[in-house]
Amino acid sequence: MVHYLFDQLAFVRKGTLKAAEGVTEEQADIVPEGFNNSIRWNLGHLYVVLERYGFKYIGLPQQLPEGFRERFEFGTSPRSYEGAAPVPTMTELTELLGGQVDRIREALGDRMHEQVTPYTTSTGFTLYTPEQFMSLALYHEGLHQSVIKLYKTILNR
Repeated sequence: MVHYLFDQLAFVRKGTLKAAEGVTEEQADIVPEGFNNSIRWNLGHLYVVLERYGFKYIGLPQQLPEGFRERFEFGTSPRSYEGAAPVPTMTELTELLGGQVDRIREALGDRMHEQVTPYTTSTGFTLYTPEQFMSLALYHEGLHQSVIKLYKTILNR
């Protein structure tokens, strides 16, 4: 039986991809006044974090394009990153995001309750199983999806 969290992850990811529709390459890099990141950063960050939650902590290889960790990990900002890795296009980002949930479902389908090396988030919350990582990923993606929608509203004024 398929774990319900995979259906929820697919539903939330569909909303994120919907929110990214219509964003131009130029708009994707604008950091609205008073904020630290852009739409492109938020999308890349969602990819990096779910990749980490879905693969790294269970001991599986991540599929991170060159420069993604340095460009999109927690604590980074497009204002401070000047790496040599190419900036992913919006099409590249949405394609990566579009296939990620299925890869995680395939890798973790029957492993959701396994104990993994505990991971404590920056806010002090400790996770012990892939199921817990995927549950937190829903919250995390919802936050960033809202930011993307807010940025689009600001940019389209």
